[in-house]
Amino acid sequence: MARIDAGQRLQFSIQKWLFTFLLLTVIGMLAWLSNEVSWQADWTANKRNSLSQGSVALLKTLDGEVHVRVYTRNEGELRQAVDEILKRYQREKDDFHYRIVNPDLDIEQAQSDQVSRYGQIVVYYNGQREIISNLSEQAISGALLRLSRGGGKHIVFLSGHGERDPQNKDNRGVNQLAAQLKTKGFSIGKHNLLQGPLPDDTRVLVIANPEKPLLAGELEQIQQYLDNGGNLLWLADPGNADDDLAGLQPLADKLGVRFMPGMVVDNNVNLRKTLRIEHPAIIPVLEYYPHEITRNINYNTLFPLARGVQLDQNTSAGWQGSVLWRSFERSWSETSPLGEEIVFSSEGGDIAGPVPLALALEKVLAGDGEKQDKATQRVVVVGDSDFIANAYIGVGANLELASNIFNWLAGDDDLIAVDIKNAPDLQLRLNDFQVLLIGAGFLFVLPLALVLTGGFIWHRRRRR
Repeated sequence: MARIDAGQRLQFSIQKWLFTFLLLTVIGMLAWLSNEVSWQADWTANKRNSLSQGSVALLKTLDGEVHVRVYTRNEGELRQAVDEILKRYQREKDDFHYRIVNPDLDIEQAQSDQVSRYGQIVVYYNGQREIISNLSEQAISGALLRLSRGGGKHIVFLSGHGERDPQNKDNRGVNQLAAQLKTKGFSIGKHNLLQGPLPDDTRVLVIANPEKPLLAGELEQIQQYLDNGGNLLWLADPGNADDDLAGLQPLADKLGVRFMPGMVVDNNVNLRKTLRIEHPAIIPVLEYYPHEITRNINYNTLFPLARGVQLDQNTSAGWQGSVLWRSFERSWSETSPLGEEIVFSSEGGDIAGPVPLALALEKVLAGDGEKQDKATQRVVVVGDSDFIANAYIGVGANLELASNIFNWLAGDDDLIAVDIKNAPDLQLRLNDFQVLLIGAGFLFVLPLALVLTGGFIWHRRRRR
């Protein structure tokens, strides 16, 4: 056996202490990094433990600091829940600050923020404040969205001619859409032009399928609104009368658009069966043309009783227009009354599809010489008003599409589609066989496996 001399012992000692020193150094560096650097991964479905892309985009538009105060008792589990949600915002925005305030201890601060009960959250941005009662991404991002708009986004629905009513709660009304738009910072109203001109703060005028003709004076006020750079959403359903635009044909000429006669139908039986659509005049849309309005729409929308709308470039008057979506190839515009049997007939005046259903128009407004600010005027024309009604706003992506339209018309391109995440993996769905299999496994297979394992170990020990 070889003997270890003193030099080798010294070498082994140096290696041992060097290894110990390096190991402690690495452990110390890891401990320091764990305090200084934060990293996490979200493997949940739809990344629901991270901010949505819409909320991240919203935070990037906020130039100033955001301060959030959560009024509640400073309890351990509650603080953990607050930290979990609000730290997501801090990771995306450095000047996002929050703290938990106990209203029983900091009475002066609670009175200053005008809170009245536990659980209220005060959000400050740009010198404005909003109080919310729900600690969720939807509530917080919605408050920030409203504060960023500063109350300057006023949507006015034209009234007095049988139009869609933002206060009506029946199937034909649009109060559900109006409620959603209010959560996004819009103020909603309706106006009868016989009572006076449009409010000065009107950001978007909505003409939602008037059933009675407008007077000449009312039409002049709308045209004046457009001449002053106003934004417009015009929804027009198919009509039967000679003037089925309720006296708004001069407006169509001014914008350079032409509504097609008849009603769009789609006789694709397989598609209707898949989407559970019974009526051929309920038009599904699965694909959209590239545009800011349709950028994040990845689901189908439905347009009941729609008509086609086209661009007339000869009278565009400076407008740049584009088609937003259209019907399928096998659809057409049926100009005859709908019956039990629907057959395309070019001799009868039917227009072959695909039929464009919506247009987006945009025009650069002239500035003052070198100070031209490139502000734009925007108009959206849709050959259907049912898709925003209470009966259909919750179908498919209709609500998301309608919200995108108003965001674009109001000039908030960056705020389009602040999406809310669903959690598809929160429920475990099992059929009867799977339930039986799991039950048998726990009642018979697992106990038998434990008995066999124990017997095997006992037998091995006896043989020793």
